[in-house]
Amino acid sequence: MPQRARIAAVLGPTNTGKTHYAIERMLGHRTGMIGLPLRLLAREVYDKIVAARGPGVVALVTGEERIVPPRAAYWVCTVEAMPEGMGTDFVGIDEIQLCADPERGHVFTDRLLRMRGLHETLFMGADTMRGPISQLVKGVEFIRRERMSQLSYLGSKKISRMPARSAIVGFSVDNVYAIAELIRRTKGGAAVVMGALSPRTRNAQVDLYQNGEVDYLVATDAIGMGLNLDIDHVAFSSLTKFDGRRMRELQPNELAQIAGRAGRGMKPGTFGTTGDAGQIPDDWVEAITSHSFTPIRKLGWRNSDLRFGSIDALVQSLEMSPDNEWLMKAREADDLQVLKSLSREAEVFARASNPASVQLLWDVCRVPDFRGISHAEHAGLLQVIFQHLHERGSIPADFFARQVKRIDRTDGDIDALSKRLAYIRTWTYVAQRKGWVDDEMHWRDATRAVEDALSDALHERLTQRFVDRRTSVLLRRLKQKEALLADVNDKGEVTVEGEFVGRLEGFRFRQDQGATGQEAKTLKQASLQALAPHFHLRADRFYNAPDTEIDFTEQGGLMWGDQAVGRLAKGDDALKPRIVAFVDDTAGADVVQKVERRLQHFIDRKIAALFEPLLNLRDDEALTGLARGFAFRMVESMGIVPRAQVADEVKQLDQDSRGALRKHGIRFGQYTIFMPLLLKPAPTRLRLVLWSLFNDLDHFPEAPPPGLVTVPNIRDVPMQHYTLAGYRPSGERAIRIDMLERLADLLRAQDSRGGFEANPDMLSITGMTLEQFSDLMGGLGYKAEKAERSKVRAADTVVTTSATPEGESGEDIPVFDAAQIEETSPGAAPDMAQTPAAADVVAGTESIDDAGYAPINEDPAPVKDDDNIAETPEEELLPGTAPDEALSGPEIEVIYTFTWGGNRGARGGNRREQGGARSGAPRGKGKPQGERQAGERQGGERGDRGAQGKGPRKGKGGKPQGGPGNKSKSYESGPRKADRIDPDNPFAAALMGFKNKS
Repeated sequence: MPQRARIAAVLGPTNTGKTHYAIERMLGHRTGMIGLPLRLLAREVYDKIVAARGPGVVALVTGEERIVPPRAAYWVCTVEAMPEGMGTDFVGIDEIQLCADPERGHVFTDRLLRMRGLHETLFMGADTMRGPISQLVKGVEFIRRERMSQLSYLGSKKISRMPARSAIVGFSVDNVYAIAELIRRTKGGAAVVMGALSPRTRNAQVDLYQNGEVDYLVATDAIGMGLNLDIDHVAFSSLTKFDGRRMRELQPNELAQIAGRAGRGMKPGTFGTTGDAGQIPDDWVEAITSHSFTPIRKLGWRNSDLRFGSIDALVQSLEMSPDNEWLMKAREADDLQVLKSLSREAEVFARASNPASVQLLWDVCRVPDFRGISHAEHAGLLQVIFQHLHERGSIPADFFARQVKRIDRTDGDIDALSKRLAYIRTWTYVAQRKGWVDDEMHWRDATRAVEDALSDALHERLTQRFVDRRTSVLLRRLKQKEALLADVNDKGEVTVEGEFVGRLEGFRFRQDQGATGQEAKTLKQASLQALAPHFHLRADRFYNAPDTEIDFTEQGGLMWGDQAVGRLAKGDDALKPRIVAFVDDTAGADVVQKVERRLQHFIDRKIAALFEPLLNLRDDEALTGLARGFAFRMVESMGIVPRAQVADEVKQLDQDSRGALRKHGIRFGQYTIFMPLLLKPAPTRLRLVLWSLFNDLDHFPEAPPPGLVTVPNIRDVPMQHYTLAGYRPSGERAIRIDMLERLADLLRAQDSRGGFEANPDMLSITGMTLEQFSDLMGGLGYKAEKAERSKVRAADTVVTTSATPEGESGEDIPVFDAAQIEETSPGAAPDMAQTPAAADVVAGTESIDDAGYAPINEDPAPVKDDDNIAETPEEELLPGTAPDEALSGPEIEVIYTFTWGGNRGARGGNRREQGGARSGAPRGKGKPQGERQAGERQGGERGDRGAQGKGPRKGKGGKPQGGPGNKSKSYESGPRKADRIDPDNPFAAALMGFKNKS
């Protein structure tokens, strides 16, 4: 070294720019070399110099990596890998205080004593090295650099309250992973940096942090060695560490080295503790913040003048003690331990018989134990490598290829990939040794490619496990107070800044259920902020949507396509329900009002269209007196009322009043007074919803599938539900009221002297077998007599009708000729335009008065035809036909003859005896239904619960209150043809009408 060569020691705390100063000094020379403590830091400095001077003049030499261009002028190395005898103009050694490290100190001490640049040598490190350097290096110049920012202590903080841009330091892999997992759940994620990571993985993780994708970094004490990151706060999760031999407390200067990473440039930094670390002692805090530490008194040292005459001579030279008071013998390193172990192997000892073989053995022993499995396994691997090198001069290509191939896999979890990375580092190190393998460039590239693939896979696994990109991205954008970009696809899936956050169902946001804790709060805040404009756009589109896109459900819900946007609520009038819109509060009052207005328009128009006859009846000012009162009763009953409930009112109506009412489509049937147009499926479905709303039911009855003539008569279903659905219970089944009236018309045409016989027309109307028809008639108050007779050919059969039943009064019930009844088209009310008022009266019946009610619930009394026009149901599906066998068996046919039995027609027929009467009070013989006390089956009240043993429950207005009577029940089909039921009907599979809500 020339006499005028400069030797300087740049000393000071962290964040003083020492490394940056050394790089600038090196680039001021023609050639230079800098030694750094970590492979990670060496890669960082290499990238900086390449950016300044280009890759053609910069070399990188570490234990596992060697990039040496032909015209290399600047060498960036780890301290252990610094080549000797290069004669560069500049030499720099960073973190020179590591001379006192128990494990690696002897290497740094050797560089302090022996490495020099031709023109300049710099040592960079802590001020605690001033004493040893001044004593061991002649002519050294000291440069003191002060910290550029202030460092202060914040005490202990929970991880959940850790400020952004913080680094949490752990001292074991398990500890680092546990902290990173906790931060992912509470803060959205963290980058992970450990010394065992490859540079590629470490740089990728650091980029996550530096780019702001995550605000937290979890690292080992490796970050204390010169890694320059934008850290505001450093938190220690522990104040102890395992140093390879024992657990020990960290010293103040070690804590300062790591804490000093907080605050870059002129920006102040803070440090503290977290978890179970406790508080840092006050005197330590003072030392850290003032950068005052106990000076280093001893440096680790190992003899560098080695003798290779024999293994024993080599061991002796390595175990020599220093002769300087500032130096102390280094702890026995791994390479010396392996040398001693292999020297005890007879084969190895025999092979190391000359200086060249001993030196080769020593070079092999210096291969680091990257795997960290066990000392014995590491020694065994090195023995195999030594044997190959000693026998062949190089490691066989097939052996090397097998080792690399076993590691070349990117599947598995973080631990598996980390182990493979450690293994490949061993073979990468071997490939970098000159002359150890044939085709060095090939194997260096091959091992580097495997390491890069494993590094990328490990980075991906670390990110998947410890980074919730969605939360971290949204948190960052929220902090930046920028407008968030949201997108809603045709499936309603919502993405904010490209991250899935949930679904938009109508005007309500359903957040992703996988998010919990802080993540869920972040998602909600970001989503609602981003969705604000989408709510308004969607409200405008909904407001202009046609009515065909909106519908109501059987439970009063309001749907826009397949999305719930509101529900119906009770209003002041059954035909004027209120609207409750399903809109998030954050959407704003304008959106709520727009949705409510659109839904109100929809339901108002739907009611006006489906209930037009009823609304016309209500609004007809021409109706006066009793006719207007009866019209009000019909509107109140939504177009269907059992005749028995209004028997008195019907008796009081004169023919003019009835004619005026008939013009509105009202049919005065024998059992029910109804408006045929309102029996269609659509009005029936809406009627059940509106009636249930107005009567405050918890569970709404559902309409039976269209086209069923009969459905089961379920005891727990209130009578009113059947009536509103358009059915009349009788026996085991309930029959549709329009078909019942057709049956009544047919029965009135029979000769009533002595009973009548069931005929095919009756069975065809009801779609029943003889046995089922018998049960139906029993529910209407008739007695059936079963008989057999010889079969008569169908073509020769003349079906005659017997007398109709006689009442207890002995008066015969007049029978009308069927020819007098003029049927209207199925599904339509009498055509008022084609049937003038004068034609409403059948000839010869002008003076007939209404006799009241049918003999279904009363002893028979004279009944006169009060229908002067023929009326049929609004929609007539083929009701089915009775089996041929029922009337025309092979030899004997079964016949049923019916006579009036005086039965009150209790609902369910003989089931009354099994389950008890269903009215609120016991029924007595001869007690007319119209004279029952208040509360008996009023408003559909079931009263006595029969076999269930429950008494009547009455609510306001006679509506059912709780109990099974308030539940919708199931209907099943009668024996009809299968193709009569729509296969798309949700009830078709089970042929259900009233779904059981229990």
